Amino acid sequence: MKPGTDWKNSYRANVFEEIPCGIVVIDRNLRIVDQNLAFTNIFGDGRGQTCYEVTRGRHTPCAECLAEQTFRDGQRRSREAMGVDPAGKPVHHLVQITPIRDETGNVPFVAALTTDLSATKRLQREYQTLFEKVPCYVTVVNRDYRVVKANTLFRKVFGEPTGEHCYQLFKRRHERCPECPAEQTFLDGGSHTSSHVGITRDGTAAHYVVSTAPLVQTDGETTHVIEMALDVTRLHRLEAELLRANALREALVENSPYAILILDQRRRVVLANRAAEKLWDCDRSTLIGHTLPRRAIACRLDEIVGRNGGPAPLVDSTIVTAKGVEIPVRLSGFTLHPVEGERSTAIIAQDLREIRTLEREKLDAERLAAVGQTVAGLAHGIKNILTGLEGGMYVTSGGLARHDEARVKQGWEMLERNIGRVSALVKNLLAFSRGDEPKPRLVRPAAIVADVVSLFKELAEQHDLVLETEISDVAPASMDAEGIHTCLTNLISNAFDACLVSHKPMCRVLVTLREENEEIIFEVTDTGCGMDYEVKQKAFTSFFTTKGSGGTGLGLLLTRKIVQQHGGSVTFESSSNEGTTFRLRFPRRRLPPPVEEEHNGS
Repeated sequence: MKPGTDWKNSYRANVFEEIPCGIVVIDRNLRIVDQNLAFTNIFGDGRGQTCYEVTRGRHTPCAECLAEQTFRDGQRRSREAMGVDPAGKPVHHLVQITPIRDETGNVPFVAALTTDLSATKRLQREYQTLFEKVPCYVTVVNRDYRVVKANTLFRKVFGEPTGEHCYQLFKRRHERCPECPAEQTFLDGGSHTSSHVGITRDGTAAHYVVSTAPLVQTDGETTHVIEMALDVTRLHRLEAELLRANALREALVENSPYAILILDQRRRVVLANRAAEKLWDCDRSTLIGHTLPRRAIACRLDEIVGRNGGPAPLVDSTIVTAKGVEIPVRLSGFTLHPVEGERSTAIIAQDLREIRTLEREKLDAERLAAVGQTVAGLAHGIKNILTGLEGGMYVTSGGLARHDEARVKQGWEMLERNIGRVSALVKNLLAFSRGDEPKPRLVRPAAIVADVVSLFKELAEQHDLVLETEISDVAPASMDAEGIHTCLTNLISNAFDACLVSHKPMCRVLVTLREENEEIIFEVTDTGCGMDYEVKQKAFTSFFTTKGSGGTGLGLLLTRKIVQQHGGSVTFESSSNEGTTFRLRFPRRRLPPPVEEEHNGS
């Protein structure tokens, strides 16, 4: 061996072992005669075994063995192949076969260089899976802006690319987009993002946000760009719907005839509409961002806000304007529960000034209409009374002329009876027409019922009528005691008359008092003669009476007037020959506030 040969052999041995790809030397029997460390790390120690046993786990040579072909013609060959490691796991590798010649030019051995591609192929599969399955449109465009590759979602929505430009596929355009993020990436090699509207293969608009990045660079120049477009069509549609809903809400709130305020938990105003400006008589800039004064709303907020998600109550109260003017209002409120952030309270206020004026005008109009009807019926009523008086005078005069005491007594009774009718007629007319305002005080409704019923007990016993009561313990309420007393007296008197007319044995009159849903309810029920359809239609008509000469026809009109002055209502149910129930309902929220007691100095 020449000097330096040992050094060269040592160098070659080191290179053989340290080279990062697997190398094996295979003889003509396809047995491995030598291998380096990299090959051992991939397939294990295979010296003395055939290459197909070590790399493929086979017992027979491969069908198209590259080593055998190289032994035959001495040509280099390469291809990708699938093998197995000692643990049985697949190994994707690139094998390159090179002949090793001797001094005579024959090929006694071949060298097989093996490069493990498993990690590379795994990354390629992962990249391809990500490319295809990512939930956005992914395309690769070249410098001509032609789409050279597109993922599944893009092909499904915009169609299969066959060399078209990106602007043709995305937007059905025939020229490049004015603001093209891909162009910017080609120019500066950076990433760019912008929003666009495209047209899908079925002609519908698609809103998307596209981001571009350089994909392939050659000699510092970007040759391809990857475009990733996130479809935001649904988000855009939801934003448009939200904008429309907000515009509608703002229009409804701003143009509502009711004043609307929204207060935060510190009672600061965060929203006020135009009607609120008008009602509180101030610019909304002086409301929004400022704490609502306590005196601005007479009642407490918890009185007008629905509890536990229930319906919001309607509360008649007052507000005080910025100039100190007190205004009657109807208030309602509810709590707003946002997804995030603190709760707030919405207050809705209805200005009752016009309604109160209309109510007064309506009562005045009804009173005037009734008076007008009275004029029509007054002549007839007075004529009947005068006829009775003339008859009484005639009988009395005849008795005096003949010294007939019985006839004088009969005539005098006729005079007394008709004078009583005159008195009743005048009193009822005055009571109905004078328009006295009620004088409400805090009274116990049960005490009024008990007092009225006590007046009729003796009369009930005289006529064998059953007078009963069902009185609940109703809390004190703001009422005109004399007015309610008059109403109940009229109704019980009518019930007695209906029982007497029916001639039923042990006819029953029941007076009840109860409270339901913040409503005080008085009922007077009788089992008397009842009313037919025609009588029910005329029940509240002036001068209509079923009592013949004993009634004025103003009792129910007066009752309805008093009830309406208390913010209540009168209803009745009646069946002919079965009986009648009159019902007076007084919602507490509509009762007039109690007037201050008058104190006379001594």
